[in-house]
Amino acid sequence: MSYGKAIELFWADGTSDGIITAELSNWNGKGIKIPRTEVMACQREDICGPGVYFLLCQEDDGTDSVYIGEAENAHERLIQHLRDYRAGKEKFYWNTAIVFVGRDLNKTLIRYMENRLVEIAKECGRYTLLTKNTYRNTVIKESQVAGMEEFIDNLEVLLNAMGYKILAPNPNPASDTVYLYCRSGSAEGKGFVSSGGFTVMKGSKVSDHLANSFQTGAKSYYELRRKLEADGTIAAGVFTRNYEFSAPSAASAVVLGCASNGKNVWKTEQGLSLNNL
Repeated sequence: MSYGKAIELFWADGTSDGIITAELSNWNGKGIKIPRTEVMACQREDICGPGVYFLLCQEDDGTDSVYIGEAENAHERLIQHLRDYRAGKEKFYWNTAIVFVGRDLNKTLIRYMENRLVEIAKECGRYTLLTKNTYRNTVIKESQVAGMEEFIDNLEVLLNAMGYKILAPNPNPASDTVYLYCRSGSAEGKGFVSSGGFTVMKGSKVSDHLANSFQTGAKSYYELRRKLEADGTIAAGVFTRNYEFSAPSAASAVVLGCASNGKNVWKTEQGLSLNNL
């Protein structure tokens, strides 16, 4: 059974562009969202303890990427990231950090948690992952594993509440889901309307060629298809996992390899278009 959650989001500076804290009832963990511009001057004690953090970036093509890390003093680690960027040691530019701290965390536990967060983010495939190495063989007690998995579940709830689906799995169909199909030439997509837009299902085939106008007339969709091919979401012309697009037209463009109107080209087996569904 799924229960409701009581979440408190506090705008510490009185604005959504400043520092925001996120807390969940009956949990000793805490999330703190902090803009890059406020990291150096920040005097908050709650980000000076051990924890894990997410550095949020946006690539030139508009796609989202994230660096996931751990630190015994999260604030000092964020400052070090800034120094590394200025020194040319760090190539990516992040604009927002989200830190998660907890009363009972220590170095061993945050190393375990960092590795698990990277694994989950990679499996979800919603963000390009910038983290290269983690401590994969951290040994902790069975009871600690249970505690850290619960911490991660709560952390995901707060991330979602702040608008970031880094750890949110792509949707799966329900028993009453209406399936829609997008077919043309070698392309054969299968999907369904989902809460975040439109989900194309694992096993869907994309067109084996791209229209000449795809790169110029629908550049964002062209770049998205290249990204999905690069990160393994599409391999050998087939979706390797469910993937949620922001809109039906984005889904159909990637499947067909050309700009298209998703509400007209996605149809049920009976031929009813999404627009008329």
